[in-house]
Amino acid sequence: MTDYGVLANLLVIFLASIAVVFVFHQLRLPSIAGFLVAGSLIGPHGLNLIADVGTVEVLAEVGIVLLLFTIGIEFSIPQLLSMRRLMFVAAPIQIGGVLAIALLGAMLIGLSWREGLFWGFLFALSSTAIVLKTLTERGDSDSIHGRATIGILICQDLAVVPMMLLMPILSGKSEGGGLAILITLGESVLVVLVVIAASWYLVPKLLGYIVRSRSRELFLLTIIVSCTGIAWLTSLGGLSLALGAFIAGLVISESEYSHQAIAEVLPFRDSFTSLFFVSIGILMDWRVLLAHPGPVLGLLVAVLLIKFFSGAGAVLLSGTPPRSAIMVGVALAQVGEFSFLLAQQGEASGYFQGDPYQVFLAVSVLSMIVTPFLIQWSPNLARRAEAWQRVYHWLPRHTLAHVEQTEGKQIRMKGHVIIAGYGLNGRNLARVLGETEIPYLGLDLDGDIVSRESKHGVPIFYGDATNSHVLRHMKIEDAKVLVIAISDPFITRRVVQVAKGINPKLHVVVRTRYLREFEELHNLGVDDVVPEEFETSIEIFSLILRTYKMPPDFVMRKATQIRREGYALLRRSESPELPHHLHDGTLKDTEIETCRIDDDSPALGKTLAEIDLPSQTGVSVIAWTRAGATQANPSENTRLMAGDIVVLLGSRPQIQNAMEHLVQMGAASEED
Repeated sequence: MTDYGVLANLLVIFLASIAVVFVFHQLRLPSIAGFLVAGSLIGPHGLNLIADVGTVEVLAEVGIVLLLFTIGIEFSIPQLLSMRRLMFVAAPIQIGGVLAIALLGAMLIGLSWREGLFWGFLFALSSTAIVLKTLTERGDSDSIHGRATIGILICQDLAVVPMMLLMPILSGKSEGGGLAILITLGESVLVVLVVIAASWYLVPKLLGYIVRSRSRELFLLTIIVSCTGIAWLTSLGGLSLALGAFIAGLVISESEYSHQAIAEVLPFRDSFTSLFFVSIGILMDWRVLLAHPGPVLGLLVAVLLIKFFSGAGAVLLSGTPPRSAIMVGVALAQVGEFSFLLAQQGEASGYFQGDPYQVFLAVSVLSMIVTPFLIQWSPNLARRAEAWQRVYHWLPRHTLAHVEQTEGKQIRMKGHVIIAGYGLNGRNLARVLGETEIPYLGLDLDGDIVSRESKHGVPIFYGDATNSHVLRHMKIEDAKVLVIAISDPFITRRVVQVAKGINPKLHVVVRTRYLREFEELHNLGVDDVVPEEFETSIEIFSLILRTYKMPPDFVMRKATQIRREGYALLRRSESPELPHHLHDGTLKDTEIETCRIDDDSPALGKTLAEIDLPSQTGVSVIAWTRAGATQANPSENTRLMAGDIVVLLGSRPQIQNAMEHLVQMGAASEED
């Protein structure tokens, strides 16, 4: 008889997840925390509704593979190289800091240095899956703290390899010693490099052949095979499957098919990733918390604080602004999923005996459960910390380099534009301002961008736009416009507050991602907000209208109309109340459109009386333009010439009928 146990487990997981996540959504709580709680409820330590936990863990591993794969696709090699300071400075400091504190703590309580190093391995890692998922949901992946967090997480995942190799030595069961580890590590690096090189050469060509077949099913299967295949091959070299999947994503990110690959994989990723969070929650044994509340809660607080200070301190030393460093520290404060693999190996080696293993699991799962809440709260913590002016007295000197670097150059400018954030939007704006000879200054925290653009003569400075000293050096008090083109919503709001505090008359323009931020930004004093969601919708319908061969001036007017009405509606207070006779009266469906008379128009050379649009279509000609001059209420004797534009008043069906009548009138008369 067929065993439907796996299907029953999945049904229980998804039903419980739907119920719990729905409640969390109603309470405006993070969905990831809902999945973790759902897992703890249905697991063997809760209602015991899951019969085969092993199967769930396998499916959860698939979810992590797909998550890291899509993250890799969204990255690129240049982006990864831009994180080199974080990956080679901040990440080692963060990992080393946790290891040092763990060793010191072990010695204080009488444990051996081997045990201390082992506990340091467990707590040094953070949860790549939970942090990346939370950052993506909040739209923070491309922010300063988001990029810093992702860079450190990648290094932590790479560090798992030497940690796993060192475990036998720590347990005293290794025969080859350090030389064997170096040989194994070298073999792993060689295998990984060969796989990456081969993939970079073969995968783009393979995708090219598959795309030419025009089979969506074949394309999807190829993407899945590429992901799992590269992940499996790199795992043979000692890397985790998840990190191998990230490398696979990087390989595909360099091809022109990356966007379609993400679109195909996303539904699978979201489904399987939820299984991972549920599987972590299943590990939670609430009885351990009840039996040992002191050690569990005490160790949880210690882990969160140690990881917060090690993470924040590491990125501070790499030159990241204090505000972003605080948010990075919060994001890295939990225990990672790869720590469970090390813990299982440690249990087999004898480091865990009885309750310590369960205490570790309880602390780890609890740290993951609170992580989405902590990340949600981290902007408030960063704001409060920034308000403490004394915080700058104890910061290392070079963390304030962004202030000092700009103070050496005196800027003499007035009525200029300050562009905060020199990404794609900032560069395009600077190009237009330069062509129109409007003075401007650029400001960015990416040293590579500043160095590159400065060599091309761009007036750009390395600086933190949330710092009043930097803004004053940019002559913010004499500036006319401040454009904020930064992806981080928290930083954007902070820049507005600081800039308006210095220059209340400053005209502030902000680019934001979501419409939901519109009202809050206006309340802060922003003059113009450009939501990407809204502008994208305008661009979409403009493209569609052009596809249907609508006149360019018609498309432009429609875009202007929608933009004007849409922004007025978003501002609410600027949306005028229509008179009652326009709400329900005869003019409620009336529109105004223009029609150009071309050389092949059947109306060419005829008078308005001969065309007789009012009786034929119900449309009135209310104006007429020739050679740039417009005349209202044209005479019926007006004879139309090529290039003339007539302005039509009527309902939408009437106007469409009039335009069709003008186009088809000659053909219709010939048939008659």
